[in-house]
Amino acid sequence: MKTKKCLMIASVSSMIGQFNMPNIDLLLSMGYMVAVAANFSFGNTFTDSDAEDLWNTLKSKNIEVHNIAFVRNIFDFKNITAYKQIKTLIDENGYSLIHCHSPIGGAVARLAARRHRKTGTQVIYTAHGFHFYRGAPLVNWLLYYPMEKWLSKYTDILITINNEDYNSAIQRLNAKNTYYIPGIGVDANRFANPAVDGKSKRGELGIPADATVIISIGELSKRKNHQVAIKAMSKIKSDKLYYIICGQGKLQKKLRDLCQKLKLENFVLFLGYRNDISDLLHMSDIFVFPSLQEGLPVALMEAMAAGLPCIVSKIRGNTDLVAHTKKVYICENNDEGEYIRAIENFMEEGARSGKMDAQTKNPLKKFDITYVLQQTKKIYSECEKGA
Repeated sequence: MKTKKCLMIASVSSMIGQFNMPNIDLLLSMGYMVAVAANFSFGNTFTDSDAEDLWNTLKSKNIEVHNIAFVRNIFDFKNITAYKQIKTLIDENGYSLIHCHSPIGGAVARLAARRHRKTGTQVIYTAHGFHFYRGAPLVNWLLYYPMEKWLSKYTDILITINNEDYNSAIQRLNAKNTYYIPGIGVDANRFANPAVDGKSKRGELGIPADATVIISIGELSKRKNHQVAIKAMSKIKSDKLYYIICGQGKLQKKLRDLCQKLKLENFVLFLGYRNDISDLLHMSDIFVFPSLQEGLPVALMEAMAAGLPCIVSKIRGNTDLVAHTKKVYICENNDEGEYIRAIENFMEEGARSGKMDAQTKNPLKKFDITYVLQQTKKIYSECEKGA
């Protein structure tokens, strides 16, 4: 019997660690030998220490790990080196399945594997949010759409994670098969049941027990749009309003400078990458997610599972998740006034008492990790039949 071998590819190791460990464990349970290829050295949204821990965790599972020289700019010629590394891996190892993620990882992998598809290698690409979407800048449509249309013909299975991308893929692209899976899944039970007391967690951070705490989770980047929430907060007259931001990125200094300019340096806490998100959500009162572009945001799913009232931007992914919830405000992306009104309304009604009830959380069932893995297993099984 032919050995089942899978190569999991992403441009950065944080995408593996944050989004693909359940898929890897699923593949192992199905009898696959698994290899992982990503950049473990730089470009990650978590720390170098976390990247090293991930490397060691993967090795402990008898997984081959390859550090690939991906860079985050898809048009950077340095990615030619990454292409050569990936092509060598594929040429030498006879993978029966390749599952690739991220625009760069997906492009490089599909180009490197195109000859092997003729000999039975199945290629899956999970689009975590197309860069061309309703309302996207024209340049995105001019650059990313033609590229994705071309690459789709080298794709056996295209997985989309929100309804807009699924419809776009069906209508515009040429993948052999296209599926919709609602994200990467969230362990709703873990986020519904905190491990620590919220009051003690606030004490660790120096936040008063009677303060109203807003929380955001996401990379400190232009796409995550944290500044609109910071500016909105600066116009709310309260000395007991705190804003914590979990994430790291190249805009940290710019955002800190903005807080200092607005005299918020003592009320906005930049916590960096965190491994205690469940506890932080439960010590908070309001979740704010002003992102400009998403596929299907895990951070929002986690906040909903924790029962927090949510203030989100009006973009695909966000609207998929909050369509049936009660405690939510949907704001135009950069409308500070809408964010101000939403925060003030939640503060007035008592954010903590306004947390979502069990009925409101019901829509999360289709986004639960168990359901998502069931759907993913069906796709992996289909690949085995098609090989």
